[in-house]
Amino acid sequence: MVEKTIKDYLQTSLGIPVRLEEEDNLGNEYVLIEKTGSGAEDHIKRATLAIQSYSMSLYGAAELNERVKEAMEKCIELDDICRCDLNSDYNYTDTSRKKYRYQAVFDIVHY
Repeated sequence: MVEKTIKDYLQTSLGIPVRLEEEDNLGNEYVLIEKTGSGAEDHIKRATLAIQSYSMSLYGAAELNERVKEAMEKCIELDDICRCDLNSDYNYTDTSRKKYRYQAVFDIVHY
């Protein structure tokens, strides 16, 4: 499961909580991963992952987003990942819960 592979990789790379779903008491900075689409052809799988960076300030969320993008550039070093492209990233502040966040969307090819 590519989400688990990326979750474990980012948790090690960033040194902060990285989860596949929201949990209580994650702290001031954390990352959530959501698979928004997938496909496969000739036994090669594709997935689109939205990676949300949360922080206490807009600047903090933007800075964490940059760290996520830097780490994701190197995820192709993992055995299961053969390509990772940044699709888009943007301010995605959650106004209903009053939480600052950025979102980066990645297109990943994996085995």
